[in-house]
Amino acid sequence: MTSPLQFDPSPFDPANAPADALAVNAAILKRLETWDNWAAPIGVTRQLRREGNGPFPPPAVSDRAETIEINGKHGPIGLRIIAPSRPKGVYLHIHGGGWVLGGADQHDMWLERLADRAAMACVSVDYRLAPEAPYPMGPDDCESAALWLVREAKKRFGTDRLVIGGESAGAHLAAVTLLRLRDRHGLTPFRGANLHAGCYDLALTPSVRRWGAEKLVLNTRDIEMFVRHFLVRGGDVKSPDISPIHADLKGLPPALFTVGSRDPLVDDTLFMAARWAASGNAAALEVFPAGCHVFIGFPGSNTDRCLARIDAFMTKACA
Repeated sequence: MTSPLQFDPSPFDPANAPADALAVNAAILKRLETWDNWAAPIGVTRQLRREGNGPFPPPAVSDRAETIEINGKHGPIGLRIIAPSRPKGVYLHIHGGGWVLGGADQHDMWLERLADRAAMACVSVDYRLAPEAPYPMGPDDCESAALWLVREAKKRFGTDRLVIGGESAGAHLAAVTLLRLRDRHGLTPFRGANLHAGCYDLALTPSVRRWGAEKLVLNTRDIEMFVRHFLVRGGDVKSPDISPIHADLKGLPPALFTVGSRDPLVDDTLFMAARWAASGNAAALEVFPAGCHVFIGFPGSNTDRCLARIDAFMTKACA
């Protein structure tokens, strides 16, 4: 029998906002005052962000990372691997970026941390990005990567204890991948799902619709544009393969849901965690006061606590 999902409303009280989180939010709002993801062609925006010529510094790259290619439905798929010498488990990581931005090499420092602190071999998927490769190509790549890992993990890493997860669009794709493996292949190989600040309803939850123009990492228009690019060739936003909140969620692994209270996508996490638990799965939910969208990408006390929670979740899942 699973434990009941615990919900603590205190993170939504402004009085509980950590001073460092408020300072981070103010700095982000300042940086994004004149930045528009949609002012230039998507390829240009990706390059500016990668070079650190966008609103934030370029991501640090690990010299420990290994890149390999596997075969997929639409051609080769890159996998970026950062692993300790003796992994206790393997984490299939799916990066965020609204299905449009980002890459597997832009999370190296966090994946290094997981490798060192939780003894996880981290495999990050360089899935195809919209609008050049819209739905279902990105999800297809993630499905192929998961199937490869199921086949190869024991031989390559010495363990078949698997966890899946990601941030934002990556959390969405992780949920979709779990459903595809269960429904298309009869597989439930993952012991846990680490789902941070995900978008699970592409019809847009109330918190997204009500957010407005304030650009605390992203705003309502950004999310609408990301969905538009992902579904540029069409797709029903009520389909479970597009909006996994509409799926039958029975038989899925224990999940850790984390999100900030100042995230436009906060309702997605609150609703999905409740549905996950109501479907008979173990689910833990933690909302971090004043946390912005994917706040773990910024320094602060919320980030320290959240990453420690994720470390513990990984360790338990692979015990």
